[in-house]
Amino acid sequence: MKIAIASGKGGTGKTLVALNLARSYPKSVTLLDCDVEEPNNDLFLKGKLTELKRHSVLVPKLKNELCDGCRICQQACQFNAIIVIAGKAMVFDDLCHNCGACTLLCPQKALYEVEHEIGTVTIRQKENVRLVEGRLDVGKALAVPLIRRVKSEISLDESPIIIDSPPGTSCPMVWTIGETDLVVLVAEPTAFGLHDLTLAVETVREVGIGVAVIINKDGLGDNRIEKYCEKEKIPILKKIGFNQKIATTYAIGEVLVDTDENYKKLFLDVWEKIEILVKGSRRHEQ
Repeated sequence: MKIAIASGKGGTGKTLVALNLARSYPKSVTLLDCDVEEPNNDLFLKGKLTELKRHSVLVPKLKNELCDGCRICQQACQFNAIIVIAGKAMVFDDLCHNCGACTLLCPQKALYEVEHEIGTVTIRQKENVRLVEGRLDVGKALAVPLIRRVKSEISLDESPIIIDSPPGTSCPMVWTIGETDLVVLVAEPTAFGLHDLTLAVETVREVGIGVAVIINKDGLGDNRIEKYCEKEKIPILKKIGFNQKIATTYAIGEVLVDTDENYKKLFLDVWEKIEILVKGSRRHEQ
């Protein structure tokens, strides 16, 4: 079972939900932090580091003596990672999406591929939780290759997978939620929260994955999220009240379910509802 925790905007409590779902689960669980531009699950889990790997992608390198400035590589690149100036190609590594088109099409064979480091993947263990975190290097623009690398660490055993997705509805979020059984969208009960939730729901449905909602900071706004979910027939898994205790616990780097039994029961109830939805969707597919 693979569950993605996502949101239409940052700051809704997505990581809060992912962390507490992982720590409340009574058996082994894997938590993937795919918010590679600003991962923070490790700040709360503080698990034992078991593995650290650098991740690279292949980018083109130029053999100047072979380049005749034909511009075929420039025309082939959809991301403006290669331009031809003064009769010679120039490569911008951080814009390259490592598709390989330029090296394949270059008639002079003036381009070859070299490794270009973009980030780090770390694996930590904290009691029942195996945390796999991707961390994009400062200044690097390509989150998706690192997200794919993090997702490659999904084990083949039966333990659940929780994926902490990047916020928003851009490519990193879409790549993160792909091939999951359910996307849980965390939303705030405000006008901005509803606007961004609507975009996120449209994106998830376009990908073809089931969606459910958790309303965080309930009581801060109004009931517009509930009305929207009722209209769209989206199940609301839980409403988490706006509470200073949650903010205080989060601010000192502790996990809520490790400090409060009531919240542990709350997230265990969320687990039960998630399992029902996933089993129901699988029966429907069959």
